[in-house]
Amino acid sequence: MFATIKAQHKGVDVCINNAGLSLHDSLLSGTTRGWRNMLDVNVLALSICTREAYQGGHSGHPFFSFCSVLGHLVGPVNDVHFYAATKFAVTALTEGLRQELREAKSHIRATSISPGVVDTEFGYRMYSDDPSKAEALYSRHKNLSGLDVAQAVLYVLGAPPHVQIGEILLRPVEQQL
Repeated sequence: MFATIKAQHKGVDVCINNAGLSLHDSLLSGTTRGWRNMLDVNVLALSICTREAYQGGHSGHPFFSFCSVLGHLVGPVNDVHFYAATKFAVTALTEGLRQELREAKSHIRATSISPGVVDTEFGYRMYSDDPSKAEALYSRHKNLSGLDVAQAVLYVLGAPPHVQIGEILLRPVEQQL
């Protein structure tokens, strides 16, 4: 994929790592298969895409890593503790990327965007065996929309080239965590 992008477009202008997966696998009863799946999608795929975009001729615009508020705190919901660990890894990887890009004198910026509850299919996929749990998640308050999150990306893109916005944490006003 990145070879094709380089051949057709001379590289990546903006890299947005937005893949995320959560399975309701707690630490005490989760499966190794489920944990590996979350690690592969949330951590390893993000790292691979970042490396390939950079090596394929990234043009200097930001790298975005989509994290989660759960990449900054561990909430009291057992179903998402392992997911939170993968998102803590995304927080650390994005800061590590920022440091490596700075050391390389690339002037490429790295930003982690950590949304709270967003109206997407995420919860329904996580709780595919019990949609009522997803309904409960989404019905607590007015959630963020995809447009709200996209506006955060546009805000970062609109910053002057010398301004590094390392982290944006956004959540619904009424969200507890």
